[in-house]
Amino acid sequence: LTLEMPTINLDGEVTVLATVPEVVQSLKSCAVTWQKLISRVLQEQLEKVPQGNGPLAEINLWREKNATLSALTEQIKLPEVQKVLEILQEAASEFTGDLQIVLSDLTKHHMEAQDNVKFLSTLERHLKNLSTGTGADVISNTIPSLLNALRMVWIMSRHYNKDERMVPLLERISWEISARVRRVVDLQTLFREDIAAAKIKLTEAKTTLEQWKKCYFTTCIQVEESGSERYWKFDVKRLFEKTDYMASICQELHDVFQVTEELYNIFIPELTTVTENPKGVDKLRREVNIIISPMEDLTFDPFSMESAHDWALVMEEFREDVTVEIVRQIFVQNLKDPPLYKSHPPVAGAISWCRSLFRRIQHTIVRFQEVEELLATERGKEVKQKYLQLAKKMKEYEDQKYRQWRERTEQMLPLLLKDTLLTVSSPAEEPVTTKKSICFALNFSPEIQEIIIETKYMEQLGLPVPEMARYVALQEDKYLRYTSKLKAMLDRYHKLMDMMNEAETKLLDDYVQELWRILKAGHKRLTWKSVGIGEFIVQCTQTIGKFELLVLQIHNISEDISSKLQSIESTNLFKFPHSKNGDKLPGAKEFFDYVKCEQVKDVEHMVRKYSAIPQLLIEVEGRVANTNSGKSPKLASYYAYWEHRIYQVLTQLIAKNLQAFNATVLANVPLLQIEAVVSVPEVTLQPNASEIEKMTVQAIQDCVEVTKYFVRWMHGTCIECPPQHIKADEVVTFSFYSDVSQSPLIIEQAVLITGNVNKLLASLNKCLNQWKRYDLVWKSDKGAVLDRLAAEKPACVIFDEHLQFYMKVSQEVTQRTLIKDEQFIRLHLAPLASVVQENAKSWVMLLGKLLNELAREELFRLQDEIQVG
Repeated sequence: LTLEMPTINLDGEVTVLATVPEVVQSLKSCAVTWQKLISRVLQEQLEKVPQGNGPLAEINLWREKNATLSALTEQIKLPEVQKVLEILQEAASEFTGDLQIVLSDLTKHHMEAQDNVKFLSTLERHLKNLSTGTGADVISNTIPSLLNALRMVWIMSRHYNKDERMVPLLERISWEISARVRRVVDLQTLFREDIAAAKIKLTEAKTTLEQWKKCYFTTCIQVEESGSERYWKFDVKRLFEKTDYMASICQELHDVFQVTEELYNIFIPELTTVTENPKGVDKLRREVNIIISPMEDLTFDPFSMESAHDWALVMEEFREDVTVEIVRQIFVQNLKDPPLYKSHPPVAGAISWCRSLFRRIQHTIVRFQEVEELLATERGKEVKQKYLQLAKKMKEYEDQKYRQWRERTEQMLPLLLKDTLLTVSSPAEEPVTTKKSICFALNFSPEIQEIIIETKYMEQLGLPVPEMARYVALQEDKYLRYTSKLKAMLDRYHKLMDMMNEAETKLLDDYVQELWRILKAGHKRLTWKSVGIGEFIVQCTQTIGKFELLVLQIHNISEDISSKLQSIESTNLFKFPHSKNGDKLPGAKEFFDYVKCEQVKDVEHMVRKYSAIPQLLIEVEGRVANTNSGKSPKLASYYAYWEHRIYQVLTQLIAKNLQAFNATVLANVPLLQIEAVVSVPEVTLQPNASEIEKMTVQAIQDCVEVTKYFVRWMHGTCIECPPQHIKADEVVTFSFYSDVSQSPLIIEQAVLITGNVNKLLASLNKCLNQWKRYDLVWKSDKGAVLDRLAAEKPACVIFDEHLQFYMKVSQEVTQRTLIKDEQFIRLHLAPLASVVQENAKSWVMLLGKLLNELAREELFRLQDEIQVG
């Protein structure tokens, strides 16, 4: 592509050379040659097309164009060429205009090639990655980056911003992605690979195709949002029809491998047969391989849309073959324990399951018949043969199941209908020892219900059923009604029996025996074929209803009695006087007198409640024995039951109150007060410990003797025993006192209380011992001591010692704590302190008087001596 240069000498000025005809003619001839060359080259470049289907071929095309046009452009820029053009221009040659047009076209096409190479080069790296990169990288990085680069080219390029340029480029990219998928998904090698690896390849291939389309539409939106006036409104069918079809083929191939994997799992559950029967395992694997073998030897390209019909036939054959094989395996594996629909019985359910499997393969063979091409192939014939063999086995299975059910039903149903309505858990001749000695249960065999359900479903399946089974099935509502009412009746019976305690069971023994007599008809005489079942249920229900009413009435009375006993048991027999803050506590005698007074009031209320109990028992007597004497033999055990309950309540009453009193004794809350006094020559409590102990013992005795007011009943009655005259002047009343007072629990509490009170009194006496240090203050004989001192006439120092001692005692006493709270007693020490202080002051006065007298005598003596001297 070298421009031929003129041979004439061009030295000189352009204006001079332009006037020389020979020069102009020679240059004109040369210029004609250049024009022809440039025009030919431009024509050749415009006619060039990319050498290949991929996008890189288009980039290479523009590089070649740019190289060619650049070579010409550089020669045009040479000084020699430019001088030729200037001379011709100066000579005003008519040819110059045509040459300028060609040169202008060269410049235009060169600039276009240059611009296109610049922008398309930004795509080259992504396009090479698209061809050779790994699957994951292409999906996640290359395709999005490529589309983003294409968007920039569209926005910035002066030539690739038009549909006629961008659409072909996008088509070439689509072709490159398709070619990549074809290389990865090579059916010749794919089916020889590991299933997991093949599935991964297909997933990546499908994802790559989908990513291409997804990123394209994302880029369309980005172009619009960028504000560009030129949107991507390209023909989507041109760009994605083939790739979408290839994505669907990848999905179908993935499904093939998925089904193949599942078939292996079905055929070799848990792989336990590998060691036991390796030949069987190999056979099963070969069966699976036969199913997929047609896909390994395809005579057409499955990714080609022109082969869509052929591929559809292959997939159809595969699906139908797999269906027959899977159904066969399901049938064989579940023969012994077929999966049943909800509420289906075992036999009819198994037959329904078998028929549902048959319908699945029946659909397959019907499809084969509809599409003659399927049935005409060798593989189609094999599928048909499999179908016929499996259908035969299913029919044999159904016939066997039905035959066995019919024979068993005809044999068992007459026997089941001869069962009695009820069963008992213990023999009728067993002596009645407890309320549960006879427990009735419904004797309706579940087999009857199963036969009824089987019969209904067998008829729905179009199978003939035995006449007796049909009759029983027609009576289903009646049997359901009977069983429901019998269950409800027996539930009421057992609930009623559970409601009664042992005393009530003995009380109502006649009623229980009568109820058992009626119920035993359902155990001894009535069967499920009997006609009197309804009447039996009515009679039992009515009897139980009457019995229930009686039991509820007795329970209401029992609750009333229990309420009175609860009130008695919860009575507080140790009510203490209330003292507000700052109020003086009562003394010991006042305290215990108050407790006794309150007990008297409470006993009156308790005895009133106790006296009302016999009348309630007479009410029970009226309902059970139709008498109101209070001494009915039928209620003897019931009277004894309540008398024992009363004894328990009174025992608990006394025990709880003594426990509460003991807790009060131990609690650090003072309730009564006593004083410490001097009872010469000792310091003592007032009242003293012995008196307080006697008061405590009497309070305990008073509490226990409360039970003397509860008179016992005469034997076998609820009538109080009248007073018994033992002697003319001695009357004995039988009460609960003799029994309650002997209770070990009561005795233990009484001993515990007295022991705790004694410990408390000992502790208080120990406190008084601290005052014995002052016993000289009140123990010493004042007259004798003063006479001795008067006779001895000691020095003043001796008197001073005595005076200091007594003054110190007087001062110490005022500083001591004069109230001591210990447990439930408050000890007042003020009276004792007052006595000590008064005695100390008395000593001070007497000693002072004596000292004064002695001093006066000594003064008078000295005065006499002075006068005598």
